[in-house]
Amino acid sequence: MSKNERITENLVRDILRDLNYYEQEETVVEEQKSRIEEVRKLLKGASKTGKGGIGAPEFIISTSETPDFIIVFECKADTKKHQSPKLDKPVDFAVDGVLHYAKKLAKSYNVIAVAVSGQTKSSLKISNWIIPKGNTVPKPLVNKSGKKISSIISLEDYVEHGTFDPDVAKKRHSDLMEFSRELHNFMRDHAKLTESEKPLLVSGTLIALKNKAFAKSYDVYKPEELQKEWMRVIKEEFKKADIPNSKEYSMTQPYSSIAVHPNLGKAQAKFPQGILYELIKKLNEKVWPFISVYHDFDVVGQFYGEFLKYTGGDKKALGIVLTPRHVTELFALIANVQKDSKVLDTCAGTGGFLISAMHQMFKKAETKAEKDRIKKEGLIGIENQPQMYALSASNMILRGDGKANLHQGSCFDEAITKEVKKQKCNIGMINPPYSQSDEDLHELVFVKHMLDCLDKNGIGIAIVPMSCAISPHPKREELLKYHTLDAVMSMPTELFYPVGTVPCIMVFKAHIPHEVSDYKTWFGYWKEDGFIKSKHKGRIDQDNNWTTIRDHWVETYRNREDIAGECIKQRVSAEDEWCAEAYMKTDYSLVNESMFQETVKKYMLFKLNNNK
Repeated sequence: MSKNERITENLVRDILRDLNYYEQEETVVEEQKSRIEEVRKLLKGASKTGKGGIGAPEFIISTSETPDFIIVFECKADTKKHQSPKLDKPVDFAVDGVLHYAKKLAKSYNVIAVAVSGQTKSSLKISNWIIPKGNTVPKPLVNKSGKKISSIISLEDYVEHGTFDPDVAKKRHSDLMEFSRELHNFMRDHAKLTESEKPLLVSGTLIALKNKAFAKSYDVYKPEELQKEWMRVIKEEFKKADIPNSKEYSMTQPYSSIAVHPNLGKAQAKFPQGILYELIKKLNEKVWPFISVYHDFDVVGQFYGEFLKYTGGDKKALGIVLTPRHVTELFALIANVQKDSKVLDTCAGTGGFLISAMHQMFKKAETKAEKDRIKKEGLIGIENQPQMYALSASNMILRGDGKANLHQGSCFDEAITKEVKKQKCNIGMINPPYSQSDEDLHELVFVKHMLDCLDKNGIGIAIVPMSCAISPHPKREELLKYHTLDAVMSMPTELFYPVGTVPCIMVFKAHIPHEVSDYKTWFGYWKEDGFIKSKHKGRIDQDNNWTTIRDHWVETYRNREDIAGECIKQRVSAEDEWCAEAYMKTDYSLVNESMFQETVKKYMLFKLNNNK
């Protein structure tokens, strides 16, 4: 039988039809050419012959749900023409050809490139590749286990596997943070919003865009009508979410000032559809695709943190020091969160700890029933400030569940405490308010209360200023009277940059008195997390070292290892210092002559400067 490329294309078309590519309203399947202007521009002069002219893959698939992704197919009749040894023959081989087009398209898109060869469904040879946006080097597309994908899969699966490619995720995060700076400047210059209103506008708009009817129709409203519709849809989405222990008024009231803000609902010469329309459009294009797939990512918290950088005056107002995302992830791993865990955060903020915990729990959940239990019973939060509570509640809804048990009020409120204790939580995570002058609101007061709310043997983790570990305080004695100090990790000095607080992580075992346990506390020196300071981006994992460092930290903690220069076990009391620096042995094998000379020079300079 003579081989015919049209037969291969028909087989691909049938598979796409079986996988519902043609039935999805947001998805467009095009053949041989595209109506998308950007695609046409990139493929101009992309002929596989290299002689100019417009080139085009057999199939081009795009979706409005994730507009930064595109999928292209190249077909060959003969499986012998599937892939050349050097991938340098685009005219003759399927893999070579599809990668030729993918490299052109990767200037503007994350490209999934699919090469198909064969004449029968059972004999088809299929290779899947990915080229992240801005890259030119293709990589085989792999599943969560790291295994190459060798079949045509659903659009959702392609996007999911592509989304979690490290290069794609890093570029998307970078783009998102760049956009947050643009958005802050736009709101400052045109919307005249207060610092506290900016993150609310972001979270409220993302909630409104969750409503598909609003996402498709927001451009038909007049500027003054759009504000009212924006508020109506937010209320509707909060009501649908039906968050336990919450009141709709408490969640939606902080958004009401934006709904009547005079600058948002006026048509302007530069923005005839109004400022709010421009903001919704920007968030719909730039942020919604990101939030719809990265369920472990506290988008609202990231925007809040970025906006906080530009706030005039004290960035530690009200003691707010937002926890970096990689630290919330680290907490979930230290706690060894399981699918049946119950996680409590008594100072929930924007919900970063709960989101990271939920992500780890979902990884271990296998059935829909298990995931529903996590959403309904596995996450418990308390937040006192109304605006932060609204942000936290919106974050839970944006995660696709909205059923976390969120309480609005003081974590010390007796009624709330009683309700929380009924949940029988076995894991607590907290970043308490910092630098409160009132001793009744000292960081360790919050830590003890969180531990008191956990079940016996529960694990409580807190990130607090290093002063809590080295300065005498009555609460230290009280903590050890009722709970065991399991571990303390000294964290990077500039972890909260640009805020100057030097932090440490404390891990406790709840309701087991420290003295009774006769326990050696584990101390870790976790000062180097691989992140470096960047002028415009804060601290970033530029060289992708964090994952390796994180895994090493967690392994040494779980195994309670004793490594010179890294970690040590030591019995401590309330009067002792709770930090690795006080007990750790120096690994002298790491010290060389140049290090010694450098230290002596620094010491001499110090002596000279201080003798003046």
